Amino acid sequence: MNRNGEKNRVLIRRTFAVIFFNLLAFSVIFARLYYLQVREADKYKMMSDENRISTRFLVPPRGLIYDRNGEVIAKNDQDFQALLVAEQSPNIEKTLQTFKQIIPLSAEEENKILKNIKNRRRFIPIKLKDNLSWDEVSKILLRAPDLPGVEIDEGLSRYYPYADIYAHVLGYVGPISDKDKKDNPLYMVPGFKIGKSGLERYFDYKLQGKGGTIKLEVNAYGRVMNEIERNSGEEGESLHLTLDARLQRAAYEAFGEESGAAVVLNVKTGEILALVSTPSFDPNLFTNGISYKHWNALLNNERTPLVNKAVSGQYSPGSTFKVVVALAALEAGVIDLNTRFTCSGGLDVGNIRFHCWRHSGHGSLNVVEALKHSCDIFFYETAMKLGIDKIHDMAVKLGMGNILEVGLDNEKGGIIPTKSWKKARYGTAWTYGDAANAGIGQGYVLTTPLQLATMLARVVNGGYAVQPTFIKPTEKELAKVKRLDISTKNIEIVKRGMFEVVNGVGGTAGRARFNINGAMMGGKTGTTQVRRISMKERNSGILRDEQLPWRLRNHALFIGFTPVDNPRYAVAVVVEHGSSGSGVAAPIASKILQTALTLDIK
Repeated sequence: MNRNGEKNRVLIRRTFAVIFFNLLAFSVIFARLYYLQVREADKYKMMSDENRISTRFLVPPRGLIYDRNGEVIAKNDQDFQALLVAEQSPNIEKTLQTFKQIIPLSAEEENKILKNIKNRRRFIPIKLKDNLSWDEVSKILLRAPDLPGVEIDEGLSRYYPYADIYAHVLGYVGPISDKDKKDNPLYMVPGFKIGKSGLERYFDYKLQGKGGTIKLEVNAYGRVMNEIERNSGEEGESLHLTLDARLQRAAYEAFGEESGAAVVLNVKTGEILALVSTPSFDPNLFTNGISYKHWNALLNNERTPLVNKAVSGQYSPGSTFKVVVALAALEAGVIDLNTRFTCSGGLDVGNIRFHCWRHSGHGSLNVVEALKHSCDIFFYETAMKLGIDKIHDMAVKLGMGNILEVGLDNEKGGIIPTKSWKKARYGTAWTYGDAANAGIGQGYVLTTPLQLATMLARVVNGGYAVQPTFIKPTEKELAKVKRLDISTKNIEIVKRGMFEVVNGVGGTAGRARFNINGAMMGGKTGTTQVRRISMKERNSGILRDEQLPWRLRNHALFIGFTPVDNPRYAVAVVVEHGSSGSGVAAPIASKILQTALTLDIK
């Protein structure tokens, strides 16, 4: 009996021990659950949400670009693209073959698609083709049963309605490259595009806008189950330029098949009314990635359509530079209206014979007559007496020799030499021959069409240092434009010379004159050699320029302004290998200025 009692006591003790340990274990588990579910609830809820909720960025509509009259010159068009979700296609190869029957794919495109399918998770959509027409979309939808995994996505794509006419000004947008990546979440969005050149690049920070977000409920594999929240972000800012679409088109078309550039400025404000470079290209080709075929065609074109000649082309200004030399000499007191030099057709400087374009000479001329007839001998003499440093100072004062920072890619500063510049560059001293060449805008002197237009604007507006700009300056900004320390009397002498160039008997640009309700043009011609003419060629009879290969012909230049009595517009025209400033460049400038007057651009 005692034995049974002892067994019962042992059993009871063991039972209580088991119960105790079970209660202890339960207490530990309960305490842990309490800690996790109550004390750490917020933490694990957040972790759960992160696994359950996917936040993605939304691309905002890019800001539009307008001309000065509200004409849209860069816009966003509806864009349809075909996407492929690989996991929804039982046979990707078959799907692609069917798709190709509807929408042709290049070998390059197909290889890219297969690469993306291989490198991305199968539920992530892969782009098959973009920029689809509605007709193409309809064909895809009609064959939908044969295209498992293929879907149509609707978005916005940048479009340039004026195509090549504005290409060098606006530039274009393009996909993000490795070198473009920055600390911007939008840059990580597949297919996001940024400004790659031109004003699209310069004002990209404004045009981009602010990206939005969308919160999506996803499963454990990342597939979208539901949309939870959407923040659309902010559309990019619109950009209103000073350009006039009508004048831009007229300037572009005035060149015809010629290669060159033109810049038109409002002389009182510096507003750029037109800026063209020819030949051009279609920026729409770059929006979604240009093909190798098109790229090579542009790259190998000897007339360099990809170069913005208005700001990147550096040319000897030729006789257009005589305006600067004349004004510098008048200001320095080296010449005045009564100073005369005699042109006999040539001038010996040391052991070098310098020629005037008119071999028989011009006889005795003052500065107005020298500008009118573009006499080289007069300006050889003037430049040698004046000295290059004073020519340099005047040229820089008028906006030459430095980058003008208008926001366009690869803008060049040109070269306005000095004695010290040559010494540092070539290790040799400046010579009278160097000065003579500079006097007619050749030798070391290089400038851009934009600089030529700026120079002319500052001269004909009475000496105000207007700055070329694509954004209309405010009244406050215009009030701060300083007047240059240049005599009004001397400016009027130079303007008179430019009036005679076009309107005087025997002026070099007489064929380009016009009179629109009393408004006339003044200007200066220029023709510059692209190679040195040897004495052998000179003695044997130089071939006519048009008989030479295109790349060996002279450049043709003209700077012009109108109306003469109260200037509003200034234009600089450079025609590459155009042979004659008076015969080719001046008529183009005349057409452009007549259009500006007719449009009465305010």
